[in-house]
Amino acid sequence: MKNKLLGLILVSIFALTACKTAATVDVSNASIKKIINNPDVTLVDVRTPEQFAGGSANNAINVPLAEIINNPTSLKGKKVVVFCNKGIQADEAVKILKKNGVEVYDGTSWKNVKGIQDSSL
Repeated sequence: MKNKLLGLILVSIFALTACKTAATVDVSNASIKKIINNPDVTLVDVRTPEQFAGGSANNAINVPLAEIINNPTSLKGKKVVVFCNKGIQADEAVKILKKNGVEVYDGTSWKNVKGIQDSSL
């Protein structure tokens, strides 16, 4: 019984760590602030147009995740920060864009990016 329980715990730990998104370049808080506030960076909100219309970060453009999936090279040649509501779609966008040669950073949520912008004023 103990072996089964230990095995279940190990399998659970493995499953949880395997679900973690692909590793991205670790960027310190100070660095992400500089990146977000850099005028040469394109801020990309990957939510739906309806969600985007409800509010987003300053100077952000809306490129829904579905568009990134269908045309992953559309942002090639740009330095990009992607974000969404909670960071789940942004994580997916980061993986897709990195595979397609885009210099991309994960801003997590639009409120995080907007908060960084507002704190820099």
